[in-house]
Amino acid sequence: MKNILISILCLASFGILKANKNDKVRLDSITEGKRTVGILIFKNAEVLDFAGPFEVFSVSNQIHNNELFEVSVVAKTKEPIIAMNGLSVNPDYSFKDAPDFDVLIISGGMGASLVAQDDEALNWVAKMVEKSELTMSVCTGAAILGKIGKLDDKPYCTHNTVYPFIEKMVPSAKPQKNKRFIQSDEKIFTSAGISAGIDLSFHIVEKFYGKEVAKNTANYMEYKGYE
Repeated sequence: MKNILISILCLASFGILKANKNDKVRLDSITEGKRTVGILIFKNAEVLDFAGPFEVFSVSNQIHNNELFEVSVVAKTKEPIIAMNGLSVNPDYSFKDAPDFDVLIISGGMGASLVAQDDEALNWVAKMVEKSELTMSVCTGAAILGKIGKLDDKPYCTHNTVYPFIEKMVPSAKPQKNKRFIQSDEKIFTSAGISAGIDLSFHIVEKFYGKEVAKNTANYMEYKGYE
């Protein structure tokens, strides 16, 4: 019985090593290097808005040899952020010491309305959007993009309760109320409310590294929303 168990463990280990080796060969042929991901949070950010994308990008990196993404959380200061329903989060960076990110994720939540009135925050977001390879908003995070003029004459998604607000703020923007997410322009993507940020994150992973990588990530997370 002991010998059988050892054999099974050896075969399982061989299978894992072989899969990792094959993944590395495949990834080397399609990637352009590891990308940095910065997730903007603030007081009363919706937890799944940032935690969902954080999990998708982090797990994708974890199961693919740690070669895909480096994920960080950024806020105005490094003081702990109290998100919706009392979750405390410690930012990795503040606006003052944050590096440029390849991917900027703007979370949403009730606190997004205050960010949209904060000139320092808006200036930081505008600067990061210009420097990023790609920016995505989740839920009410679209309002922050709207405030800095990034939704003018463009299609967008947001939380179902927020469309009237953005329609008044950016009359030329084109609401896509029946979509989970949409590419708003060549480098900006917007998603609908809360859980839709997970769907958009998988779409971005696929865009950068291919469908197989995204599918591997979804399977590991046991997430059935990605096809």
